[in-house]
Amino acid sequence: MRLAIVSDTHLPRRGRALPVDRLRDADAILHAGDLMEASVLEELEALGPPVHAVRGNVDSAQLQARLPLTRIVGAAGARIAMIHDAGPAAGRLDRMRRRFPDADAVVFGHSHIPLHERDPATGFQIFNPGSPTDRRRAPTHTMGLARIGEDGAVNFELVDLG
Repeated sequence: MRLAIVSDTHLPRRGRALPVDRLRDADAILHAGDLMEASVLEELEALGPPVHAVRGNVDSAQLQARLPLTRIVGAAGARIAMIHDAGPAAGRLDRMRRRFPDADAVVFGHSHIPLHERDPATGFQIFNPGSPTDRRRAPTHTMGLARIGEDGAVNFELVDLG
């Protein structure tokens, strides 16, 4: 199974378009919040793959009412938790493990800075895909892909969109 992962698109405010081809080719799309407007969620849903999203801190009132703060997505035997703001960098991996004890990984956003950390002892991971449309302090626009193996192992990849 292949997941496309985005966050912090801040559309339509940002002029850069979504990476539609990469999103359309996925088995599912995860959006870790800050879509901004319901029309962005509808655009994602129109691409075909199921969309799993959480609300972010700048999402419209309509999205705030429609989307949960957190969710857990089952994908080919893996359990991936989603949250927009995973809090301060210090202790984040352990904090997310405690918050989502039944998850194999947590996808989050908010900072616009890509991040992938793994606990070598347990295999638990946290992943921030950055932003495909609003890079802020990151050197490039990015998104993520995750491949779920037959054994349920989650393999994240950061995709540089330039």
